Amino acid sequence: MPRYDYVSMGFFTYDCLGWPFTEVPPGGGTVFIDEITLAVSGAGGTAAIAAAKMGLKTLAVTGVGDDLMGDWVLQRLQHFGVDTWGVQRKPGWKTSSSIVTTRADGSRPALHMKGATGNFFVDDTMIPRVIDTKVFHAGGVGLMDAMDKGQSGIVMKAAKAGGAITTVDVFAGSPKDLPAIAHVLPYTDYFMPSIEEAQALCGLSDYGDTSKFFIDMGVKACVLTLGGDGAHYHDRDGVTFRIPAFDVHVKCTCGCGDAFDAGFAVALNHGFDAETCVRFAQATSALNATGLGSQAGVKDFEHTLNFMKTTKSK
Repeated sequence: MPRYDYVSMGFFTYDCLGWPFTEVPPGGGTVFIDEITLAVSGAGGTAAIAAAKMGLKTLAVTGVGDDLMGDWVLQRLQHFGVDTWGVQRKPGWKTSSSIVTTRADGSRPALHMKGATGNFFVDDTMIPRVIDTKVFHAGGVGLMDAMDKGQSGIVMKAAKAGGAITTVDVFAGSPKDLPAIAHVLPYTDYFMPSIEEAQALCGLSDYGDTSKFFIDMGVKACVLTLGGDGAHYHDRDGVTFRIPAFDVHVKCTCGCGDAFDAGFAVALNHGFDAETCVRFAQATSALNATGLGSQAGVKDFEHTLNFMKTTKSK
């Protein structure tokens, strides 16, 4: 049996969030808000904690800074039972951090410092333990400067060869980001970008054409997250479906796509079929949106499963 149920490698960030954000005060003024919180976020961090909350034995693989934010990120991961063996930390590094101003409608303009996400490196001595898992996730490909030069592909290839199911999420804004992502795609079972990121990479607008673009680059299946419009699934065997989003009151959309990744991994660990995997992932994402900060609305597996079975779609 693998050592882990889930390994989440990539973008981990310290977030400070405020709600509801309405305006930037002029000069040195102050605007009062109702709530401020902290969260471990990012495509890797959100997924790691949400998966651990739902019962997966999880390993975090990333970098944090030698600073107060790094102290807190490590403490928070360990609080939820995430194994931090794979978290690198070196003098001079700064923890990837964000100031997130969340509006009443759930949108969240942010200020971000890239930090140690661009510094960490999984060398060959680490790979055997990093890939000893049922599901291996690379979250934030395109932001991992040291890993994006080819090492992420080497790790993904080893994970596939070792029998892991592989999932990938990305950070992308234009076709120029495609080379950093292309080297992991031949070893990707489930490619799970937002529709905006996928379309930015390939320059296509149709969901089917967008999915086929990445399938032609080697992925087994595309699961495109569509925000409030749900999710679109398309695999290399021609199976395709679209599932609407759950109807919930949205407080904060920070980490919703990353929570989706975690929910999908939990569903894979439970042996669910493709449609149920997507639906469970959507339930995880919807619960995430009901609280302030990544993972805030995610409690445990049974709570998410019951939400999936009882909550209406849009």
